[in-house]
Amino acid sequence: MSSLLLVNAESPEKRVALLENGELAELYVERPGEHGIVGNVYKGRVVRVLPGMQAAFVDIGIGRAAFLYVADVVGPKGDLRQLFAADQEEQVEGDDLPREEVARTLDLTPIQERVHEGQELLVQVAKDPIGTKGARITSYISLPGRHLVFMPGVDHVGISRRIVGDKERKRLREIVDAMRPSGAGFIVRTVAEGQSKETLQSDMAFLIKVWSEILERDSGESAPALLYRDLDLTLRTVRDLFSTSIEKIVVDDPEEHGRLRRFVATFSPQRESSLELYDGQEPLFDAYGIELGLDRALERKVWLKSGGYLIIDQSEALTSIDVNTGRYVGRRNLEDTITKTNLEAVKEVVSQLRLRNIGGIIIIDFIDMEREANREKVWRALQDALRSDRAKCNVLKISDLGLVEMTRKRTRESLGQQLTETCPYCEGKGHVKSTLTVTYEVLREIRRQGASLPGDRIVVGVHPEVADLLAAEQEHVALLERRVGKSVVVKAQASFHVEQFEIHVKVEG
Repeated sequence: MSSLLLVNAESPEKRVALLENGELAELYVERPGEHGIVGNVYKGRVVRVLPGMQAAFVDIGIGRAAFLYVADVVGPKGDLRQLFAADQEEQVEGDDLPREEVARTLDLTPIQERVHEGQELLVQVAKDPIGTKGARITSYISLPGRHLVFMPGVDHVGISRRIVGDKERKRLREIVDAMRPSGAGFIVRTVAEGQSKETLQSDMAFLIKVWSEILERDSGESAPALLYRDLDLTLRTVRDLFSTSIEKIVVDDPEEHGRLRRFVATFSPQRESSLELYDGQEPLFDAYGIELGLDRALERKVWLKSGGYLIIDQSEALTSIDVNTGRYVGRRNLEDTITKTNLEAVKEVVSQLRLRNIGGIIIIDFIDMEREANREKVWRALQDALRSDRAKCNVLKISDLGLVEMTRKRTRESLGQQLTETCPYCEGKGHVKSTLTVTYEVLREIRRQGASLPGDRIVVGVHPEVADLLAAEQEHVALLERRVGKSVVVKAQASFHVEQFEIHVKVEG
């Protein structure tokens, strides 16, 4: 698969796009003052222990307490991180194991016996604050390098599952196992495949040096304090994504290009020639069609090539994706039409999950298929498509209702959360009351309050469209005037929200 990394850094906002076979696959955005904190290491202070939730809140100095679950606290009953790290898919920013399952398996010591209020802890951010939720932290530290991930205090060597050759896995494990300090753990990343002992040793030495500096700062700081900041967006993306499958990195800013060249020369000097400075007249993202793909990633409706479409709705708790045949009518029979639409939808669903960085609980409502064989075919297609996704996913079988329940690892806000804000007009509801509904509400409110209000005249301020409808209801307004014993004057207020109205009185002199 031919892939490109495009780095747009000529404005205050930095954007990195991953293209696979010419199509936008992933997009990362970082703005001034919005540097994510995932991967940062802090010295925190426990401010509250919650035995009922088996969790604690920890002040790490970011303005809102971070959440520490019992399974993320280094405890006396063994090395839990081995469950999370061994032979994993390189995702080291936390884990997605069901917490109850971990607790049952390991018979965890209760949180109140592990930490206490006022205690200082060395912790790492596993998930950025998202929405109303604070940051998720862990006391199991992991420091990613180019080829290795260092996990202090974990006596284990793990190999990325994406390295499939048994011989190569064995070679890498033996090299790292022989070099690592006693009691230190490492995960061998996918890009380490085929690398020499010297390259791995250099990466290991760098990570151990970083950890030593963290410990040195820890001894000299009082909580809360930042001890280690992870790389910024550009360098972090290059570190994690610049594998042999990436043909080249194209950068549109000379200063950023120079910074990237120095970074690549240190971590992957053999790939330095893959860096390219873009000098075209057209903006970089326009030249590669990224802006069009970005607009599509923010739409609620996503069209399929056949004429079908997806409806994607995100809420705080979950994301629902509805598959529809739309204009696609097929050629043979209904079941065949539905199955083909679902199979096409599978690829687009996975593409949108990656591009929009949607995480958490996801419900996919495929079009109902009568045959079990077709349901199995669509489910397997979904499993195959998700192999291209670096985020950890867990997918359940298609239910009799045509629903697929799945989870996708979430460490940062989705693209929509980053680039959009709640509509100030509808306040995030996605709809407002109709003008006719508001008109009738106004009439009822006049009937409810009118008789008790002082004065001789009731003045009603409403949105202009509501004022027009009230003018058409003169017969009912006249009836109200007789009932409340006051005249009613309607005033159009252009600045009013369509649902807003005010009722007050005017006393005749």
